[in-house]
Amino acid sequence: MSADAASQVFDSLHPKVQKWIWRQGWNSLRKVQEEAAPTLLSEDSDLIIAAATAGGKTEAAFLPILSRLLGPDESTECDGLVLYISPLKALINDQFQRLELMTEGIEIPVVPWHGDINRKDKQQFLKKSQGILLITPESLESILVNHGH
Repeated sequence: MSADAASQVFDSLHPKVQKWIWRQGWNSLRKVQEEAAPTLLSEDSDLIIAAATAGGKTEAAFLPILSRLLGPDESTECDGLVLYISPLKALINDQFQRLELMTEGIEIPVVPWHGDINRKDKQQFLKKSQGILLITPESLESILVNHGH
């Protein structure tokens, strides 16, 4: 993103997230990304993001979320958990691939959790529950019933 195209939203994102945007070769953020970020970066607001298919909703949500997970400076590591609930395994798999690319080199774990994910990966996540958990409602219910938290 060039200096003249930089926005207040871009400047408020974590430096590692800014670097990801630069690597994409983007000249600017989309309108939905500009509008969603301030709310998601604030401490006490909820938000519903609606846009057309391929309108940039995933990035509108996750660019600020990744920034919050990383914290205030370049040296901070992930300290938190984002719960992404999806009714479809196919959507979880798609989002997992996209988020894996977004978090490349950022050190934020992205964990898909549904019936096709092996037990070892699930147990590893339960030992250190941080990052982004992509999960179906049924799998979330199972975790709560079997593990209590």
